[in-house]
Amino acid sequence: MTMEIKLSGFGGQGIIMMGMVLGRAATIYDNRYATLTQSFGPEARGGACSAQLIVSDETILYPYLTAPDILVAMSQEAYEKFEPVLKDGGILIIEENLVRPHEHHGRVKEYRIPATRIAEGVGNRMFANMIMLGFMVAVTGVVQKESLVNAVRDTIPARLLEKNLSALEKGYEIGLNMAR
Repeated sequence: MTMEIKLSGFGGQGIIMMGMVLGRAATIYDNRYATLTQSFGPEARGGACSAQLIVSDETILYPYLTAPDILVAMSQEAYEKFEPVLKDGGILIIEENLVRPHEHHGRVKEYRIPATRIAEGVGNRMFANMIMLGFMVAVTGVVQKESLVNAVRDTIPARLLEKNLSALEKGYEIGLNMAR
């Protein structure tokens, strides 16, 4: 099984961190193959940003996306730019307070979560990326939950770890309930 994943938003939302954690979960803990490429504007915060991952059970020969199976859009700009290339039958996950999608007419499966608002409830909007990552893994099953948690433990500094794990768990729970 091979999955092409595009994580997108604007600088400062932790998009690249999401890609790094997801890639680590797939390779180190799920014993799969993964590639990660990233793109961001010259702005420190607020510019367009994306992380592209391929996760596969087999060696990956071409590290760039051709048509994403999964698109996570955490900003309107990212949605407008990347939604047209989402594979028919793909999964679209949006930050529902920041993205206003158009009608898909059944072309894709859409999930919505107010990740930023939930993160504010957890303690700080900077945890929105972990809410979204937990949610995405719950609705797609791209990696195992335990692998994701271990990758977060390996990546996030100790002083922020518990809040990030709490945010991840919150997003995962919401995703499980929605996927049912």
